[in-house]
Amino acid sequence: MGAEELAVEPLRAARRLLGATLRSGPVGMRIVEVEAYGGDPAGPWPDPAAHSHRGPTPRNSVMFGPPGVLYVYFSYGMHTCVNVTSGPDGTASAVLIRAGEITDGLDIARARRPAAKTDADLARGPGNVGSALGITLDDYGTHLFAANSPIRLELAPEITDLAAISTGPRVGVSLAADRPWRLWLPNSPAVSAYRRSPRAPKLDRPA
Repeated sequence: MGAEELAVEPLRAARRLLGATLRSGPVGMRIVEVEAYGGDPAGPWPDPAAHSHRGPTPRNSVMFGPPGVLYVYFSYGMHTCVNVTSGPDGTASAVLIRAGEITDGLDIARARRPAAKTDADLARGPGNVGSALGITLDDYGTHLFAANSPIRLELAPEITDLAAISTGPRVGVSLAADRPWRLWLPNSPAVSAYRRSPRAPKLDRPA
């Protein structure tokens, strides 16, 4: 199992990452929550909420490259968010890792996240994923399936029972806010809470 399994459309890539293990040095994390993001209007999956929507830039260039590469960026100037590129080489898309369960290196993750009240809190939320794994902007562009990579992605058997996966709107985006491209494993205590962006259009509710 390798990067070629992520050379697919965003939602399928997101489903494929659920249950996978992301390892950064001695710390391992089982992925339990993700968000899919597409690309620019010229591509097959236009997505106004994606960093790639306006085309390639120095910041988002890896999104337009091959699948299985680490895309890291700062959110609000303080949180390191971890993404895995997907789709065929040359077509932009990526999957944001929103939450995970620490499976190895618990003591290291706890030292990195002293504010976490429980182990389930260690990597709950995308900023905490980066902190618990010790991933920084210097890791941008890491090939996650390379044999000598310090950060590796190990795919688990694909979850074929779609009833075992919950879906809903993405968190914190103001554009395409109701696109159900957030996926999670409902039985995991590490899944984060849904928070709608205050800048997103209000939902129409029945009277």
